[in-house]
Amino acid sequence: MELTELTAISPVDGRYRSKCDVLADYFSEFALIRYRVMVEVEYFIALCELPLPQLADVDRSTFEKLRDLYRDFSEKDALRVKEIEKTTNHDVKAVEYLIKGKMDELGLERHKEFVHFGLTSQDINNTAVPASLRDAANDVYYPLLEQLVAKLVSLSKEWAEIPLLAHTHGQPASPTKLGKEIEVFVERLGKQIALVRAIPSPAKFGGATGNFNAHVAAYPDIDWVAFANHFVNDVLHLDRSQVTTQIEHYDNIAAIFDSFKRINTILIDFCRDIWTYVSMEYFKQRIKAGEVGSSAMPHKVNPIDFENAEGNLGVANAVFEHLSSKLPVSRMQRDLTDSTVLRNVGVPVAHTVVAFKSILKGLDKLIVNLDAINEDLENNWAVVAEGIQTILRREEYPNPYEALKALTRTNKTIGREDIRNFIESLDVAENVKEELRALSPQTYTGVWKY
Repeated sequence: MELTELTAISPVDGRYRSKCDVLADYFSEFALIRYRVMVEVEYFIALCELPLPQLADVDRSTFEKLRDLYRDFSEKDALRVKEIEKTTNHDVKAVEYLIKGKMDELGLERHKEFVHFGLTSQDINNTAVPASLRDAANDVYYPLLEQLVAKLVSLSKEWAEIPLLAHTHGQPASPTKLGKEIEVFVERLGKQIALVRAIPSPAKFGGATGNFNAHVAAYPDIDWVAFANHFVNDVLHLDRSQVTTQIEHYDNIAAIFDSFKRINTILIDFCRDIWTYVSMEYFKQRIKAGEVGSSAMPHKVNPIDFENAEGNLGVANAVFEHLSSKLPVSRMQRDLTDSTVLRNVGVPVAHTVVAFKSILKGLDKLIVNLDAINEDLENNWAVVAEGIQTILRREEYPNPYEALKALTRTNKTIGREDIRNFIESLDVAENVKEELRALSPQTYTGVWKY
């Protein structure tokens, strides 16, 4: 059966493909091979620039032609690698053989044994994968997340002065502002974005068990640590881990995944809040002609975008959790379990991207229902009791908390007149009563700055 949107097993390659297909440039098998070619080519060029004595005569004009091997990498090239792999049964070795074949065509056949010189597969994988993750984050993940944050900033300003009944423990609580509640998520996301952006993209590059054994055996007078630091940090723009086994220890990669998971968790919290506000009719949703809400109940406009986002964020977090807990664990100098799970890095990123787009779509549909918001405020005058008793504390009025508790904690609806009558019964100065009369669910909203 041919792979199509209808036959794909994973929804990110089926139903959601159009929403995350850009990630194929970073996380597909094709992309992995291309990134491996990039690392191998740049490594060979770096050896020429060192230079190794045997590479001193390599024509520098061929460097850009070599770089074209990954810049112009095609599906035909990738298929050739997969064909070679049928014989080698080794995916990285297949890349090496592809490059060597290309070097024959470029007249570099005399130097081709310096492709993959002294390296192990993980020197390639543990640079290629971090590079692809970094590029995907910079090109796709962060721009989309920043677009989402910018939308929240815009809404927080638009709704800055709309009073809103707060809820703690699901019960009516001191009123707030709708814009401020949106700004809460802006601040949370902003802090987490800053944290994850500060995490270096780690890479391993050090030979079979991390000690440059083969390099030193062949060229004992070269400072291979300095070479590797320059190559990884300055050429590949990654952050070389200095002391490793055969593989990267993945601690910083795990930190990145944990940060992505934490950002997703914040957005799950946001989606549930918006969902709840929709259920309370604080928000209505724009209706698109032809769309169906419930298949059975024609009146319904379901908050499907936020539900979709919550579900996809949950799936993403489950995979991020496994990646971050599994990757830093390996038996002694290495086993292959890291290789197995690393192939799934694109899966949680894809689910995350789908979720970001769903949230943005949902936010564009929201319409503030001021009537419902104000009705809830009017039905909950008891929430100003906190303000009244605090002013009375200031005035040294005897037992104000207890007096307000007796008034409001009765399981009866407390209305405007109940509060007004209570204020008039107080033995306080008229100017204090004026302060108290000014309190209402609509005005008792405190202060916040953005």
